[in-house]
Amino acid sequence: MGVFSWIILGLIAGALAKWLMPGKDGGGIVMTMVLGVCGAFVGGWLGSFVGLGGADGVNIGSIITATIGAFVLLFLYNRFVK
Repeated sequence: MGVFSWIILGLIAGALAKWLMPGKDGGGIVMTMVLGVCGAFVGGWLGSFVGLGGADGVNIGSIITATIGAFVLLFLYNRFVK
């Protein structure tokens, strides 16, 4: 998967994770992008680790996997950084 695909997947996953996470959190579009791309990486790694499949392209399965990873990172960010 190319860098552009990771950025697109990260933006989608980060936006979905922020939409699903209740409450007001800081950041903005840059933090959403960073958390989304990192979440795609973490979600892909965790998904392949437990046998669910990784983030291997911009498709529904990868978006779900990346969103779960971004949601986890956003949760940790809100609990420990703020």
